[in-house]
Amino acid sequence: MGKPFEHEPVKLVIGVLFSDEKRYLLARERVCSLYGVLDYESPPFEFSFTHYYDEEMGVPIFRVFLSFEKLIQPEEIVEIKLQTNNIEEELAVEGKRLVNLDPGYMQLGKFILATTKDQMHRIYLARGIYAEVTLHYHKKNWQSWPWTYPDYASDDYKRILKEIREIYYKQLKAIGGNIPRHTEK
Repeated sequence: MGKPFEHEPVKLVIGVLFSDEKRYLLARERVCSLYGVLDYESPPFEFSFTHYYDEEMGVPIFRVFLSFEKLIQPEEIVEIKLQTNNIEEELAVEGKRLVNLDPGYMQLGKFILATTKDQMHRIYLARGIYAEVTLHYHKKNWQSWPWTYPDYASDDYKRILKEIREIYYKQLKAIGGNIPRHTEK
């Protein structure tokens, strides 16, 4: 019989979509006040993978990735998703979001996004929040699944997430974390 054990800490990553830089800076300030110091912030780049958000957010829309120095336990993602949804609502203008916060977490072998939308490949966590393994790490790179959103399947996103993974790898080594032998650097 297997024995339960406490999970290794994971890396909090938030993908941010925004069409209003002022609102982005406010959202950035809010998430830092909740989750601590950033150890990675990607430069903003234009989001052009879909027009899904155009009507609500306006155009152009930009994407930024943030990761946080403080590691979390995986179960914290439920509360984090609920908090980021609240931040989106607080920063909305006339009911329209100008900032979209997509929190997730990274382990050495996978990248998981939190969502409120159920699908066949998502697992219910609690309080209306689901988890999706969006990418997996294999052959020294992030690999997508058939359900991976096209933006997360892009080489640009994978490159950024690989840079964040390197930070996380060093953090785990520094704290004496369990780095599985099968996990490729």
